[in-house]
Amino acid sequence: MTASEQDFLNNPLGKDTTLEDVVDGFEFLDDWEERYAFIIDLGKQLPPFPDDERTEENYVHGCQSQVWLIHHYDEESGKLYLLIDSDAIIVRGLAAIILVALNGKTPRDLLATDIDELFEELDLFRHISPTRGNGLRAMVSKIRDIAAETAAA
Repeated sequence: MTASEQDFLNNPLGKDTTLEDVVDGFEFLDDWEERYAFIIDLGKQLPPFPDDERTEENYVHGCQSQVWLIHHYDEESGKLYLLIDSDAIIVRGLAAIILVALNGKTPRDLLATDIDELFEELDLFRHISPTRGNGLRAMVSKIRDIAAETAAA
């Protein structure tokens, strides 16, 4: 099954679940055990990822876990839509946070988004392992590359 345009457009992350929801959730929860559970719950919102898209071309290198990322550029709206999946539940949650921040933006808006500021606000890098942090950066880097290529086209 290949991803359809609707698979991308129906992704709730960045549309129904907003950045404000994530920040509010982090502020509401007192300790990191609860925040980890919240991150894992966010990962459960990731739409199904097509098996035939789990290819080398879509593989995100630099992650400890297996991560795949595909995109769709909607020419009519000028927005870039993303789907991400991982074999690790915490990474699925981290990918969901990335999608909440970046999914459904124009390539220029996506490139102008300071995702590091968000990660600092959520205090993520102090509470995930260095290898998970590298994976988070690898996902963002691949998305930024896609946005730059799309903006230049």
